[in-house]
Amino acid sequence: MDENKKNLLTKLIFLISIFALVSAFFIEYILGYQPCNLCILERFPYLLAIIVILLNYKFNKFEKFFMLLLTAIFLVGTILSLYHLGIEQGFIQESLVCDIENSSNLLSKEKILQQLQEKNVSCKDVTFKIFGLSLTSYNVLISLLITISAGKIYFDYDKN
Repeated sequence: MDENKKNLLTKLIFLISIFALVSAFFIEYILGYQPCNLCILERFPYLLAIIVILLNYKFNKFEKFFMLLLTAIFLVGTILSLYHLGIEQGFIQESLVCDIENSSNLLSKEKILQQLQEKNVSCKDVTFKIFGLSLTSYNVLISLLITISAGKIYFDYDKN
């Protein structure tokens, strides 16, 4: 893969990661839609991608390693998103990850009152859709495309 395509793909992954995080925070804090625990976990690959890409520009001699790391990060992100989509579609039952706040039996009175006031969102409930698809559906697609793109950069690295 030539250097221009590699740089373009890396910049595109960087911009998509920033856009994904900004969109998630906009939907949560401006539009008021509460995310579930898996939705919050699905943000981490994008944050890690931004860090990895910035490190890649700083330490360019490790570019091949950073592309492998980026591929692994988004592969995990794809699997996490597929798991979440399976829960949303009813193929997989919710796990403790979806109910982290309520998993402790030893709660104080104050903690119980606080939890009653908070809105706990189930991982199977889709609270926000765009064109009839949940954000998790889009995340599966985006994470998979980034995994393929970063993997292509990694595997084509020495073909110049």
